[in-house]
Amino acid sequence: MDGIEMTRRRFIDAGGTAAAVSLAAIAAPAAALAQASGGVRPTGQLMPDGVKLPSTLPVRKRADSVGIAVVGLGGYALNQMMPRFAQTERTHIAAIVSGSRDKLRRVGDAYGIPPDARYSYDTFGKIASDDRVDAIYIVLPTGLHAEWVIRAFAAGKHVLCEKPMALSSADCARMIAAGRRANRKLMIAYRSHFEPYNLEAMKLMGQRAIGDIRLVRTEQSYRMAPTSPSENWRTNRALAGGGSLEDYGIYGLQSALYLKGEMPESISATAFRPPNDPRFTEIFAHVSSQWRFPSGAVAQLVTSYDSASTNFAQVRGTAGALIMDPATSYAGQKMRLEGRDERELTSGDPSVQFARQLDHFADAVRDNIPIRTPGEMGLRDLRLIEAIYASAETGRTVRLAPDGRMRG
Repeated sequence: MDGIEMTRRRFIDAGGTAAAVSLAAIAAPAAALAQASGGVRPTGQLMPDGVKLPSTLPVRKRADSVGIAVVGLGGYALNQMMPRFAQTERTHIAAIVSGSRDKLRRVGDAYGIPPDARYSYDTFGKIASDDRVDAIYIVLPTGLHAEWVIRAFAAGKHVLCEKPMALSSADCARMIAAGRRANRKLMIAYRSHFEPYNLEAMKLMGQRAIGDIRLVRTEQSYRMAPTSPSENWRTNRALAGGGSLEDYGIYGLQSALYLKGEMPESISATAFRPPNDPRFTEIFAHVSSQWRFPSGAVAQLVTSYDSASTNFAQVRGTAGALIMDPATSYAGQKMRLEGRDERELTSGDPSVQFARQLDHFADAVRDNIPIRTPGEMGLRDLRLIEAIYASAETGRTVRLAPDGRMRG
């Protein structure tokens, strides 16, 4: 695996050296979040970056509610996840961690976080003795996941980690091992596994609603505004890896797997970086891949940071098709069946995916239920990402073992 990882890193590194970015300066830019609208934006205090904080303090939860420390107060944490804790049955925000004193004060006051539960990255180690914190939610750029997940386990806490799990399968394996040593839970925040439309799609494909699956197509793309690695962590190789594949395209990768219900046996891929574009000095603008499954079905996956916005998944079978467009957004999902059982599907409110994800994590912590999206799933996905980059570099088809490892 060391040789495979070096191949992948050499390929990604071709764009140049990553600019240094401090933890305190990292925040999700509004343009990167615009591709998935519909998030909760509570009315209340307005942050300098436009984030609106809650105007009322959270209601106290049941006695066995899991206290979670949120590490990283960027756009996704503040706009999407932190407001959703109020919708959960069994979780609450017990602490926050940020490199910004201003954010710690403003966000802490808005969410009723005691001053002694507001940690900087330098004081994070003290969280080990904070009995109010049962678990830690890592909402940092991907390149920082491995370090902070392992630090969270060292503090004796359970961990919910944002996707993708890390930038290499080797880091994923280290994170899983750290969790086992600490005897603590590790869950990857793959929210679509808790979203009604995607859950219904998984069920329909399992019931062979369109017959034998022959083709899966996914695309997750949007056009990134002018930026550079020093301004936007998503264009910084050390923090984001190859770019859109890890950030946005992973939803298509996941869709192909849970809709087909099968691991690919081979992958061929291409990746493109336009010249003289500051956005893509370190990452790729477009990545596409074609997968072949043991059943003979194929999947075609596309992701881009430089094309018109889209987010769809299509599955075509011998008796019809499933069309999801948009497929994995924060809100607004649409889905229909074509063919012998043609109909529009209204599977529920997509916004419940965030709270359901948090409550599932709490159930795993309190009741020891199996985690639906464990670290092993994140590891599997990173192996497939590594295979995509290896194929794009060599121009050859990469053959895979059933667990996603590259053969040879």
